Amino acid sequence: MQKITKNDITGVILAGGQARRMKGQDKGLILFNGKPLIEYVIEVFNPQVSKLIINANRNHVKYSQYGFEIISDEYPDYCGPLAGMASALNKITTPYLVTAPCDSPFISDSLVSCLSLAIFNENTEISVAHNGERLQPVFCMIKKTLISSMNAYLTEGERKIDKWFSQHPIAIADLSHFPKSFENFNSQEEIIVSENNND
Repeated sequence: MQKITKNDITGVILAGGQARRMKGQDKGLILFNGKPLIEYVIEVFNPQVSKLIINANRNHVKYSQYGFEIISDEYPDYCGPLAGMASALNKITTPYLVTAPCDSPFISDSLVSCLSLAIFNENTEISVAHNGERLQPVFCMIKKTLISSMNAYLTEGERKIDKWFSQHPIAIADLSHFPKSFENFNSQEEIIVSENNND
């Protein structure tokens, strides 16, 4: 197995959810310290990959201002993050996809290298970040060869990421030294508290 390089990796920012706990607001565009959440992710994630795409099911005009390709879920009815991953896998031309959510403004600049190292060392087709306490399934690296498996799983009406992961060997990427990477926001109150803590 050859070493994985940046040129082998496309990144996708998952911004296709309904954000029910945010009263239906588009999470990626919600302001945190005066800046849309997705901008924090773009700034740190984009330099780690050869190409970046945004998975969004609405507000395409606003997202397109960042200059990246925008793709919608190929599965209807907001099927969750796995649908965004599958839609990205269907589009990419690189051997690997790395995913990150749009609402994690403290994403680590070591995310992709940690995921790459884990998948390479264990010779698997999936690696998943672990924060020291639990898996963080929306921070993962997936080999393009798994697209058929993922499409079949979604076509059967399945939606849960961990259940799909359990069908394949996975490598665990230890990011316990970057615990803040996985902090995200599920309410406006959480954003306000974080903004106040960072003053």
